[in-house]
Parts: sequence; C-alpha cells; structure tokens
Amino acid sequence: MLNLFVCPSELDHPWRKMPWGEKDKIERKLRTFRLKGTSARFIRILVVGEVGAGKSSFINSVNNVFQGRITSGALVDMTGSTSFTKNYKTHYIKAEDGSNLPFVFNDIMGLEDRESGASAQDIIRAIDGLLEEGHNFDAHVRDVNYRSNPSVEEQTTCLVNIVAADKISMMKDGVIDKLKKIRQAATELNMPQVIIMTRPDLACPLVQQDLRKIYTSKKIKEKIEVCSNAVGIPKNHIFPVKNYHEEIDTDDDMDLLILKALDQIVHIAADWLEEKSSKCGEQTE
Repeated sequence: MLNLFVCPSELDHPWRKMPWGEKDKIERKLRTFRLKGTSARFIRILVVGEVGAGKSSFINSVNNVFQGRITSGALVDMTGSTSFTKNYKTHYIKAEDGSNLPFVFNDIMGLEDRESGASAQDIIRAIDGLLEEGHNFDAHVRDVNYRSNPSVEEQTTCLVNIVAADKISMMKDGVIDKLKKIRQAATELNMPQVIIMTRPDLACPLVQQDLRKIYTSKKIKEKIEVCSNAVGIPKNHIFPVKNYHEEIDTDDDMDLLILKALDQIVHIAADWLEEKSSKCGEQTE
C-alpha cells in the first residue's frame, strides 16, 4: 500500500551512513590523533570560498566542537557583501591540556566575481607556503614580502573549498574560474581537496526541520552533485555541515557532521603529508 505520508523530497534509505550518537567517539579519535613520518607539527588546512559561503564560520564551528562552547576566533560579517577577512591568519585548536591539536586552519579573504577579493594567485602562494602570517589580501597594498623557502609545515596540506548549498546554482563564473585555478594548482601537487557544503538547512526544508535527515534528503544529494560538477571534486570528498551562527549552545548532531568531515580531512591530509615528507627525505622519528 502506498504510504501517503512519505515526503517526496525524502529517500527511503540514507545515501550515506552517518553514526548518529557517536560524536564523543569521533571527537576522542581526533583529540588523540598524532602525525607520523614527518617533522611537521601540524596539518595545515587552507579554507577558500566565495564571500559569504561560511569560511570563517566553519573554522569557528570546528573550534566550538572542541571547546564545547560558542567561540569567535575567526571574525564573521553576516552582511555577506564583501569579505570580512582581510589578512592571512592561522587558527589553532586548543586541546584539553592547553596545547594545540595537530591541525590548523588558514583563513583567507573571500573570493569575488570581480578583481576585488582574494586573487587566485595569492591563494596559490598560500598553498605553496609563501604567504607570511598577517599577509594583507588587499590588492592596493604594495611592497608585499613572500617567504623564499617555506618549510613543509608552512605549506598547505589540504585544500578545503567552502560552498553554500543554497547558493551553488548562483555562483558567478568569475568565482568558479578562481576556484578551478586554485584547484588546478593543488592538483598539480596531488594535494587532497574536499568541499565543505554549508547552509544545508537553507537549501532543504526537510533538513531545516531535522538535521538527521541530511542524508535522506534528495535535495542535498542533488546539491552535492552540482558542487561536484561545478568544482570538479568527487562526491565522496564533499561533506554537508551546518555551521554555528545563531546558536548559543553546541549541538551534538551539528558537531557530529563537523567532526566526521574533519576526520576525513585530517586522515587523507596526514597520508599525503607523510608521503610528501618521505619524498623530501625528511628526518623523522
């Protein structure tokens, strides 16, 4: 008998498994993660994306998970008209003992359709580790100094593209072109690349009502396919997450999606970093 109560936008079975209720297990796995086969102390995750896509909010959301509270280390502008981030900055995640966890995030100026915003060339320099901490992305700034011989630790280990689920179909050609240029530079290095797809609740009413329906949502599945086609990254490297922006307390289901994405990022990046360090002939423990 036809079930008249099944929403046509919802699949009968999840198209991706998600271990709901196991947030603490994945969090502990990441807290105890250690790099091997490299002298680098950190996996360096470069976060890029269109203005307003949620780059800084994603970094804050990751930090929220590990601090167990709402934080604001990466400043966010909710108007979304121009990039609020102007400088190249490294964001560290504090462990329970006050030390830094072995993965860091670099925030950059948002991409715009025009010549304003971060240039693809500057982001490629960040990938290569050439940007100094505090580098100003403003095109009008002159006399910029770049690193001449960056260490393995100063170079990017994983490129994370932030794409808003509700805006993917409206992305300007200029932004997509910049993303593709940046992706090409990372691809030439065989660098791991993923997409964090933000704002799934704004793209799908089903998810807005119940975050656990994110992987039974036809709409979100379609958005991931659009992301993959637009940027050229495989669907199994695309992770929908809901950033913190209006909440005043952390939420286990939101945390789980963030942690699951981060777990994938950290481990594929660590594998690549170990291989790269081996080829460079690094002396490791």
